[in-house]
Amino acid sequence: MTSDYNEKHPAATGVLVANLGTPDAPTKAALKTYLREFLSDPRVVDLPRWKWKIILECFILTTRPAKSAEAYKEVWTDEGSPLLVISKQQAAGIEAGLRQRFQASNSGPIHVALGMRYGNPSIESALQELEAKDCQRILLFPLYPQWCAATTASTFDAFAEAVKRRSWMPEFRMVRDYYDDPGYIESLVKSVREVWHKDGEPERLLISFHGIPARYFTEKGDPYFCFCSKTARLLREALGRTEENAMMSFQSLFGKEEWLKPYTDATLKAWGAEGVKSVDVICPGFSADCLETIEEIDQENREYFMEAGGEKFRYIPALNARDDHIAALVDVAQRSMVGWGDAPIE
Repeated sequence: MTSDYNEKHPAATGVLVANLGTPDAPTKAALKTYLREFLSDPRVVDLPRWKWKIILECFILTTRPAKSAEAYKEVWTDEGSPLLVISKQQAAGIEAGLRQRFQASNSGPIHVALGMRYGNPSIESALQELEAKDCQRILLFPLYPQWCAATTASTFDAFAEAVKRRSWMPEFRMVRDYYDDPGYIESLVKSVREVWHKDGEPERLLISFHGIPARYFTEKGDPYFCFCSKTARLLREALGRTEENAMMSFQSLFGKEEWLKPYTDATLKAWGAEGVKSVDVICPGFSADCLETIEEIDQENREYFMEAGGEKFRYIPALNARDDHIAALVDVAQRSMVGWGDAPIE
C-alpha cells in the first residue's frame, strides 16, 4: 500500500490471473531452471523429498531439459511462448471486461495482473504490481477450469507464500474452478460447431485433459477426474454425441506409474487401427494453447493417429482470447467479487 492512500476514495480491487507458466526461452538452460522449479513442487510430485531430489537432479535434469527445449522451439513464436502471449491477451481482456461492467458502480478501480505459478512473470511480481496500485482486495483467478491439487492448489500455495511474507495483507478470494460454468461450456460448444460448420463433422471427437497419477484420485481424493468427466459430459450432450463417438481421455503422462485412463495417445492409436478415419481433438482443460496442445496433440498425437491408419486429424484450438471465452471469464470473476464495495450483481 502506498503512503498517499485516501480513505475517502473507494478501495481498488485487483484480479491476479494465473496460469501454469513457461520457460523464459526455448533453451536447455532456461528449461533446466523452469523444470527444476516445476518438478520440485510437492503438489506435482509427492515422493519423499530426499528420494525425489536425487532422481530429479541426477537423472531428469541431466536429460529432459535438452529434449524439452527442442519441443519448445517447435511452438515458440516471434513474440515468445504461446502460453505467455495468450495469457497476456486474456488478462487484458478480463480487465477491459470488468472495467466496463463496473464503470457505473462505486466499487473503485479494477486492475488485473498476470502471474505464473512457475517462471515469469511470477505470482510475487503480479502481487507487487497490484499492491503498487493500492489494491486492497485481490481475487486470485487460476485459469484452470477443473480444480486439481497439482495446479489450482499449488497456485494458491504460491499466492499464500507471497502474502505471508508481508506486514499488510489484502482481503482476498479465489476462483476455485469453473468446470461446469454455462458460459465456459457454451464457448467450448461454439468453438467445436464453428469448425464442424466450416469443414464437416468427424467420425469421433476426443476430449483430452492433462493427466495426473491415478492414485491422486483413488487414494488422495483429488476430485479432478470427476470435474473433467462433467465438463466432457456437458460438452458431449450439447453437441448431441455419445460416449462412443465423443470420448474423454488423458494426456501428458510423466514417469512410470499409472495415470488416469484412458490415455490420449493409446486411444488415438487404437482408433486408427480400428479403421476410424477422421478425428477431432479438443483440450478443454487448457485455457490457452501451449506446448501440450500445439506440439503434443497437434503434432505428436496427430502422427500416432495417421500412422495407425487414420486419414484426417484436426486439433480444435483452445478457447484462448476468443470474445465469448473472455466474456465467460469475466462472468466468473464478477460473481466471485459480489459483496466487495458496490460490485454489480450479475
